[in-house]
Amino acid sequence: MKNFVIVVVNKRKKEAVTVQKMLTEWGCLIKTRLGLHEGVLDDCSEVGSIILEMVGDKDKHEELVRKLNLLAGVSAKLVDIPIER
Repeated sequence: MKNFVIVVVNKRKKEAVTVQKMLTEWGCLIKTRLGLHEGVLDDCSEVGSIILEMVGDKDKHEELVRKLNLLAGVSAKLVDIPIER
């Protein structure tokens, strides 16, 4: 099973620092982290997306998602994808 957390930050300029701090605190559970947003330089988008490939205990993944969803303008979802062997 592959576990991912998908995060959408709707108020990126306001919430990005808080989200980044939270992800750093939970960093030992994050194998891969990819951040996406449209625009560059003076034309940055207010909406950003983050894809996290998770490792470790699923209960902790669910706790991270719960905490991210408590932030205004942030939506997070845990996605489990089965792997065929």
